[in-house]
Amino acid sequence: MAKVIIFGGTSDIGVGLAHEYAHHGFSIVLAGRNPEKLKDIQKDIEIRYSVKVETALFDATDFTSHPKLVDAYKDLDEAVCVFGYLGQQSVAMTDFREAEQIIDVNFKGSVSILNCIARSFKKNNGKIIIGVSSVAGDRGRQSNYIYGSAKAAFTTYLQGLRNILDSSKIKVLTIKPGYVDTKMTKGMNLPKWLTVNPHNCARKIFRARTRSSDVVYISSIWGLIMMIIKLIPERIFKKLSL
Repeated sequence: MAKVIIFGGTSDIGVGLAHEYAHHGFSIVLAGRNPEKLKDIQKDIEIRYSVKVETALFDATDFTSHPKLVDAYKDLDEAVCVFGYLGQQSVAMTDFREAEQIIDVNFKGSVSILNCIARSFKKNNGKIIIGVSSVAGDRGRQSNYIYGSAKAAFTTYLQGLRNILDSSKIKVLTIKPGYVDTKMTKGMNLPKWLTVNPHNCARKIFRARTRSSDVVYISSIWGLIMMIIKLIPERIFKKLSL
């Protein structure tokens, strides 16, 4: 039985992914910060799908704990990095602690845990690493440029990881969801036609695993939107309120 670890297993997309993987017969390790919530999700999935589900405590910013966590699971076939912290741009501009938290969770935490996974996977062909980045990283916008810059760095990291692991036949997939109706976006006035629910997002991520694409926009319209945004000359772009 194939086995996947989901870092950010209590997030809305993480839960959706756990259901997708379980539906397809995978055993699952749910890694997250909230042990009670992890246990609740574990019980639900085990009852629904009759698959083995384990839980592991994982804090993206507790970097020193990451090697030991990965070393505890030698039989993994796939790893998904789906945690994140949107933060508050207005606060991060004046309080570096908020900016640091955004960077630590979205970039440093992701690099730390996936470096450990990459070392663990390197001698095994056919394994899969999935990093959930963001369209916010495609171009710096005044509304979320600190979060966006952390995600841009993560996207570049995944590109380099894909490059170095290609000879080992390990797939590294970058996912760019766009707007997803989750706890992280609660209260935001998101356009419905550009927003997907987390379970549909998870389903599309699961399907993308076995395709030839290296970078996948969950909604194709986002690929078009970001292509247009990236083409806008800087002298014009800097005058836009985006």
